[in-house]
Amino acid sequence: MIIEDLIVGPIMSNCFIVGCETTKEAVVIDPGDESNKILMVVAKHKLKVKYIINTHGHIDHVGGNKKLKEITGADLLIHSLDAPMLSCLSATGAAWGMNVEDSPPPDRMLKDGDEVKFGDITLKVIHTPGHSPGGISLYTDGCVFVGDTLFAGSIGRTDFPGGDYDTIISSIRNKLFVLGDNVRVLTGHGPETSIAIEKKFNPFAKII
Repeated sequence: MIIEDLIVGPIMSNCFIVGCETTKEAVVIDPGDESNKILMVVAKHKLKVKYIINTHGHIDHVGGNKKLKEITGADLLIHSLDAPMLSCLSATGAAWGMNVEDSPPPDRMLKDGDEVKFGDITLKVIHTPGHSPGGISLYTDGCVFVGDTLFAGSIGRTDFPGGDYDTIISSIRNKLFVLGDNVRVLTGHGPETSIAIEKKFNPFAKII
């Protein structure tokens, strides 16, 4: 399995390119910005992007949807509860001093327990709300892409509209920590970590 992590945009979000080495089919997770940079990595590995997946609808994770979809023709996937955010990106960006085009509508709405298959790889969709109502994590082969739910030494913000502190704690405790200590945690910002490390050292662990 090919996994490339790119830091994109002014808020320095992690965009992940995940590809099947056998078939060269791939997904792009959270193309927040700098679509050209993402496409260069896709071309380097000679990948065919089948899906664009948003872990949630915040602008720093979806800002590159439009251009990437136009060029690759990939289907756009997001949880239904965060889908309405995609049509408000230009207004949201303006409020943050950013010039962002609205995203195309999703081709498929995801829900807890869904599977996204490309090549020999299957991503299991885990609904992990709290940072946003429709936040999801994606699990496969000992690693989980968690968006802004869990960070190395921290958790996602819950002060944005639709965020909820108790909900994010429940998502981490009941949806992520049960995946197993050896699971790699690939976060929406900052370095990767593991379930074991976060259980032991995350300052929120006593609450979680």
